[in-house]
Amino acid sequence: MKKTELLVMAAGMGRRFGGLKQIEPLGPNGEIILDFSVYDAGKAGFDRAVIVIKKAIEKDFREACGKRIEKMMDVDYAFQELEICRPGILSRRGA
Repeated sequence: MKKTELLVMAAGMGRRFGGLKQIEPLGPNGEIILDFSVYDAGKAGFDRAVIVIKKAIEKDFREACGKRIEKMMDVDYAFQELEICRPGILSRRGA
């Protein structure tokens, strides 16, 4: 049976939000938005998540939600680092 993978883009640093919105508790039991998304994805048949984050937030991310997500489905992490891009790839605003 083919695995269905969920790709989660969570590498933003939350400058407008004022912090790491990916791990900010908002539910009545400390749930974060990703908890709800992964739960719904699991119910829809997804069995693996690939979560894109910055290496700098890996420890905080894993502690805040990674352990809970790993109980729902297989999880792999990919790291987005803008420093490795070739010059001229990013916009003038520093995307």
